[in-house]
Amino acid sequence: MNILIVVATHKAYWMPEDPMYLPVHVGAEGKIDSDGNPLDLGFVKDNTGSNISAKNANYCELTGLYWAWKNRKADAVGLAHYRRHFSSGKRFGDKRSRIIGKAELEKRLAGVDVLLPKPRNYWIETNYSQYAHAHHAVDLDLTRAILAERHPEYLAAFDASMRRTKGHRFNMFVMRWPVFDAYCTWLFDVLFALESRLDIRDYSKNDARVFGFVSERLLDVWLETNHCPYKELPYVFLEKQNWLKKGGNFVRRKLLGRP
Repeated sequence: MNILIVVATHKAYWMPEDPMYLPVHVGAEGKIDSDGNPLDLGFVKDNTGSNISAKNANYCELTGLYWAWKNRKADAVGLAHYRRHFSSGKRFGDKRSRIIGKAELEKRLAGVDVLLPKPRNYWIETNYSQYAHAHHAVDLDLTRAILAERHPEYLAAFDASMRRTKGHRFNMFVMRWPVFDAYCTWLFDVLFALESRLDIRDYSKNDARVFGFVSERLLDVWLETNHCPYKELPYVFLEKQNWLKKGGNFVRRKLLGRP
């Protein structure tokens, strides 16, 4: 099976050696080095061919996803991040050694169309309230309005997902090509419509990444509506995370709202 997993990155970083992984410099458009030359990380750039590289500040890793959709073809296509990868499930050893390889990933795809990371559970927040406390509720409200106009068959799954406390995050997945193509066609139709209507001029730099954040909440909606069978895989984060700080910020937003 020809499998392509785009590894979205905006800086030089260690990358898996397995040839199914393709590091892609996302947001390459307009980036220059200290000498004023186009920034070259040694990776494929997302501003080649048909692309939305210039939108990276708002679309995040999705500019790499769009590039792969429009410029590459494979039996299955996936998206990962330079610091976060699907794991083979090993619990010991160097984190890099736990990143899944092609042979095992192909076995995991047997019988399903999609591979996803283990879901995140907010426990004391719904998917909607967590987003509203961390970002801007209007992002999701306007997304729902767009679905009602353009894709009403997705409303039931959207509303159900917003009421749940868990969901698949990080815009990480592996999909067989027909599913990948259908998903991207739908996703970017919704996001481009949202971009045309949402005023983000007063958003912070983080909140301006809105279309990347919203797309994380749309993945489950699409999968559920289209009854796509999937398997969940563990994932590995290559750097240390300050869980105390992350947890404190989560509770603070819950109790006090956005800063």
